[in-house]
Amino acid sequence: MAAKKRLMGFGSKSLMDEVQRWGGMKQTGVSLKYMMEFGSRPTDRNLLISAQFLHKELPIRIARRAIELESLPHGLSSMPAVLKVRDWYLDSFRDVRSISDVKDMNDEKEFTQVIKAVKVRHNNVVPMMALGVQQLKKGMDPKIMYEDLDEIHQFLDRFYMSRIGIRMLIGQHVELHNPNPPPHVVGYIHTKMSPVAVARSASEDARAICLREYGSAPDINIYGDPNFTFPYVPNHLHMMVFELVKNSLRAVQERFLHSDELAPPIRIIVADGIEDVTIKISDEGGGIPRSGLPKIFTYLYSTAKNPLDENADQGVADTVMTMAGYGYGLPICRLYARYFGGDLQIISIEGYGTDAYLHLSRLGDSQEPLP
Repeated sequence: MAAKKRLMGFGSKSLMDEVQRWGGMKQTGVSLKYMMEFGSRPTDRNLLISAQFLHKELPIRIARRAIELESLPHGLSSMPAVLKVRDWYLDSFRDVRSISDVKDMNDEKEFTQVIKAVKVRHNNVVPMMALGVQQLKKGMDPKIMYEDLDEIHQFLDRFYMSRIGIRMLIGQHVELHNPNPPPHVVGYIHTKMSPVAVARSASEDARAICLREYGSAPDINIYGDPNFTFPYVPNHLHMMVFELVKNSLRAVQERFLHSDELAPPIRIIVADGIEDVTIKISDEGGGIPRSGLPKIFTYLYSTAKNPLDENADQGVADTVMTMAGYGYGLPICRLYARYFGGDLQIISIEGYGTDAYLHLSRLGDSQEPLP
């Protein structure tokens, strides 16, 4: 009831009753395999079925997050940046529910425009939530930073996993309208994606940022069969490899910045297994102390200076790409990997370097993990 009372502060009572009602409904997960098979025939009938599914599914997922944003521990709900995110979710719920039914292709077109706008509205959710956590940290006793904030970590895991799912469903539906999709592309999914090619592209992007920030960058060597392909979402893989390589570049660069020695290269190995495709990213950046390892997957930890400036324009908090600082890269990478049944493991040798193992499920039939 407490969450309901607080939600009343935004808009009409009937909207809040609706949010509560939809938030209590059961979510329906889908698999990569299903999205791929269904999307491979983007006929009007299939687009209509897809829109009808989203018309019922999106309000449930959005309402659940809006309700949860109202009752976060340690006063996180009352932080200005979190209130802003909550308002985005409520606006999006209202917009999606403003279309009463999706009966024909005219309704489908109108609905698709609405969800396209919802996706754009939520572009800055991650930096905005990071800002909210930062606002909370400012007023907290630093002694209670990690272990005692487990509830916040669990909430953010659920929240970001749900966000990945919402964006995947909207993006997949919108992309199916593309009249001339590239070969082997079904919405967001590439049925013959080369992990070596994606790793190369993501590495070059990360290296360009390192060059811009430090003036130099270690080499990156990639090992694996460039002709090997499997179905996956290239954007997701690019984001994960980019983030992991960026971490390795920064570690190596900072370790060898004032050394006469040549910085050792970062090695990326792409292995094609029966169940998993595994990408291993190895660096000699000095590693992470064992005491620091439990913290690397929390949202309240970063060894780098935080790039978020509270006084900056909150709307553009994520338009400037920096080498590090939100403390969000690794936990969000792991969520992206887990979204389609994979995982991310980090093994470190203090005094030497770190290995990141990115496991991607190649079966594609695991259901979305619904928070």
